[in-house]
Amino acid sequence: MLVLDCDQVRELLDPGELAEALRTAFRSISDGSASVPSRVAALTPAGLLGAMPGYVPDVGLGAKLVTYFPNNHDRGMPGHQALVALFDADDGRPLALMDGTHITGMRTAMSAAVAAQVLARPDTSTVTVLGTGVQAREHLNAFARVFPAASLRLAGRTPEHVQAVAAAYPQVEVASHFEEAVRGADVVCLCTDAPDPVIKRAWLADGCHVSSVGSGLEVDAQTVAAASVFVETRAAATQPFPAGSRELAELDPESVTEVGEVLLGTRPGRRSREQLTLYKSMGHATEDVVAAAVVYRAALAAGVGATLSL
Repeated sequence: MLVLDCDQVRELLDPGELAEALRTAFRSISDGSASVPSRVAALTPAGLLGAMPGYVPDVGLGAKLVTYFPNNHDRGMPGHQALVALFDADDGRPLALMDGTHITGMRTAMSAAVAAQVLARPDTSTVTVLGTGVQAREHLNAFARVFPAASLRLAGRTPEHVQAVAAAYPQVEVASHFEEAVRGADVVCLCTDAPDPVIKRAWLADGCHVSSVGSGLEVDAQTVAAASVFVETRAAATQPFPAGSRELAELDPESVTEVGEVLLGTRPGRRSREQLTLYKSMGHATEDVVAAAVVYRAALAAGVGATLSL
């Protein structure tokens, strides 16, 4: 069994290959070929431990164990920490165990960017990111790659944190508050985990695409009601948290569209320039499996990692 640490995973996870693998993951959800049970979680007073097994045909079989401890930000630690295990899909042999914290961060942001690529207007010129944590940084990376001609804006609640992130991205324009950052943007990325909405429908321009990856309630009800809503999987979209989304709990599952359906051409995505679109991410095991498979293939090709006998 191959064992890979965080630095090795970071080096091996190519963003271009990841984006293509995530398109495969989205399609496998919507064509029914993926096998993914509902996630389960053990709750503690401070956080949770979730288990996310999944199988994507011709890509991989794996499982992620992920913790979410929201107060870790105050300790200087990531809110999400994880391990991913890969297994042989034919005989069940353990193939690899790798750090999943970077995989979780990068696949979440790149999934949002892949979704935005098919849902946002093709002439997107301004992308706003709200937040200053791991996901804000990963979104700046992913969306700069997908929309290379767009200008980037950043805003957060704590000026010191905003400046710290902006220092690593000299091309990013810093806004003094959320409303300033959102108004006029073509794409707005919410990366806050905020317990209350961080945007208002009135701030959003016609034709805006909103992307939300936080597990809190960062999208206001008016935006949810006005938008065409897109998700990874309809089956989980309106389930109770942590399987589903707090913001979408009251929606009819048939009213939302899976990103994979748009990629497959079985349901429409954006219908007009004026349409407001919302991608709400809940995370999906297929995303972790395909990302880990990219890492595993690269590790074998490069001869990287420690080998353990079980």
